[in-house]
Order: sequence, then structure tokens, then C-alpha cells
Amino acid sequence: MRRIAAAKPPEDTLSTSPAPARSNDPMGTPAERRRWMRYLVSERAEAAVYRSLASRREGEEREILLSLAEAEQRHEAHWLQLLGGEPARLPRAPARTRMLGFLARNFGSIFVLALAQNAEARSPYSSDPSATLAMAADERIHHEVVRGLAARGRRRLSGTFRAAVFGANDGLVSNLALVMGVGATGIAPQFVLFSGIAGLLAGALSMGAGEFVSVRSQRELLDATEPSGFADDILPDLDLDANELALVYRTRGADPDEALRRAQEVLAAARTPGIDAVISSTRGDHAEVVGSAWGAASSSFIFFASGAIIPVLPWLFGLTGLPAVLLALALVGIALLATGATVGVLSGGPPLRRALRQLAIGFGAAAVTYVLGLLFGVSMV
Repeated sequence: MRRIAAAKPPEDTLSTSPAPARSNDPMGTPAERRRWMRYLVSERAEAAVYRSLASRREGEEREILLSLAEAEQRHEAHWLQLLGGEPARLPRAPARTRMLGFLARNFGSIFVLALAQNAEARSPYSSDPSATLAMAADERIHHEVVRGLAARGRRRLSGTFRAAVFGANDGLVSNLALVMGVGATGIAPQFVLFSGIAGLLAGALSMGAGEFVSVRSQRELLDATEPSGFADDILPDLDLDANELALVYRTRGADPDEALRRAQEVLAAARTPGIDAVISSTRGDHAEVVGSAWGAASSSFIFFASGAIIPVLPWLFGLTGLPAVLLALALVGIALLATGATVGVLSGGPPLRRALRQLAIGFGAAAVTYVLGLLFGVSMV
């Protein structure tokens, strides 16, 4: 394993927050030293993750990530001081951190930031007497910093990603419920296959059209709430002593004094040669948050279809009866767990809980339609 020598922090920094020892040995007990070495390699691995992410970004995000890497090096220096220098042998970094490093080096995606956010939240420093209060506080701040960076990526993904995840999940659940219900009636396998394909096309078209209308309507609604420049060109003609410009700002949430001040500033600018005064100088850009209507529609169509084809695969390849049902349940179960875990990772929540929730919802819907199919099948006999 490659080792990175860390510079020793200033003496005054170390003296203000000494790490308490729990034995007479200034270098700690064997158990403490093993724990300190684990912390050391974790700090180095986390710093490497942030540097890898920084190498794929520019501007402010790059600076923030490099600052986080420098902070991890401060913590690394603390453990090196307790250990009395670089140990002869070090353990491997935790598997979770190594996986983060691999993802950061090769992908650098929002998934890495979401996982790093969870990792910062699990810091043991707040309960470890060998760590300083400043280090424990740093880890909590790091969690919020990474959370903020991850939030930027989530906002960029929000429109299209929401349509993709919901489309795939809806395709899985709705078509599984459809083929389970139709299959339970006892009709011929070719009719089960036809029903599944018809459900795939109908659902994908409906989802795509619905997402297009939803996103386009949301963007139009938000655009309609933005300030306009309708009255900008008449500003120089307003009466200085009797006008309603301040009321414009009061309708946008400013208190009377603030509204009057802003109105006076705009009117003064309007009467200054060479200055183009405007009532509202900024407009919000909702494209980043809401996303593209065509992007949401196409991703919804594609992902619904990709989810809806999975329950149909056993019949598509010639299976019938109970083997087809069991295989469909297994394939859909795996897909539901994957989509649920993905949502959990990106939202910063527990992936396993989200995965199990998706599985319970999907299988619950399939169970209901299967029972109904059995009842209809019996009634038609």
C-alpha cells in the first residue's frame, strides 16, 4: 500500500487540544494503536477520494473538495503524532472506503458524494477520547459540506432522474401485477405474453406523455411567477413624488421601508445618463431544478419499458405455468431491490430500507392482482 507522509502540524495546534491517553504508555495500548492506525489509513483514503473527485471538477467545487482533502490530512497528522511517527505496517483501509476510492477514480459521479456523505455521518470521533473535539466537529462540518455538494448534483439530476427511477419502478410493478393477474386466470400463455407487451407499450406511452406535460407545465408555471421587464422602459417618465413603484417590491415580499429604498434607487438610476435601469435585475433559472420536458419524457418512456419487459421475459422465452411465475418474481424482485437501493444512496438514506420498501410495494401489488385473477378464473369455470 502506498503511504503518504504527512507534515507534522504546528506545535501550538497540538498543544491546544491534546489527545487524552488511557494508559501510562504515551504511545497507547496495543488496542489503541491498532485503532489509531485504522483511523490513519481511513483519513488517507478519504483524502484520496476527495482529491480524485476534485480532479474531475473545476472552479468552486474543485476548491471545496481540495480543502476537504487538506482537512483530512490535518487529522492524519494527529494520528501520526499519537503513533510516534509512521508505523512499520498499516492495515488496509475499510472496504467501503476502498470502494469509494475506486468509484471516485473511475466515475466521479453523484453516487460517490452521496456515499461519502453517509461515511462522514458515521465518524467515530465524537465518542473516541483519543480524537480531539475539533476533529469531531470537523467531521460534522464535512458531512454538511459533502451534503451540499451532493445536493447540487441531485438538483441537476432531479427532473430526468426522477422520471427514470419512477418510470422503471412503475414498469416493474404495473406489468408484474398485470401478468400475475392475467396468468392466474388460467388462460393460454400466449395471451399472458400479449397482455404483457400491450401493458408495456400502453404504460410507456402514457408515462412519457405524462412526464412531458408535467415538466413543461411546471416550467411554464415557474416562468410565469418570475418578474418581467414589462415596465422597464417607462421608468424615466414616472413622477418622482407620486408613483407606485414601491408597491411592486412590496408585492414581492419586501417590507415598506425596503420597498421604498429600492424604488428610489431604481428611479435614481433611471435618471442617470448611460445607465439602463430595470425594475428586476435578476431572473431565476428553473431549468437546472425542473429539468428538460423532452428529457423527462424520453427517459420515462425508456425506463418504463425497460422495467416492464422484465416480468414478461419468462413467457417471451417460452416458459409457462409456475416456473414462469417464479422466474418473473425473482427477476422483478432483484430489479426492485436495485432501484430502491439506488434511490436510497442518492437521497442519502439507508439503501437497504429503501430497497426492501420497494420490494414490499411491488410484491404486494402483484399479490393483490394474482388473487383477483384466481377469483376470476374460478368464477369463469
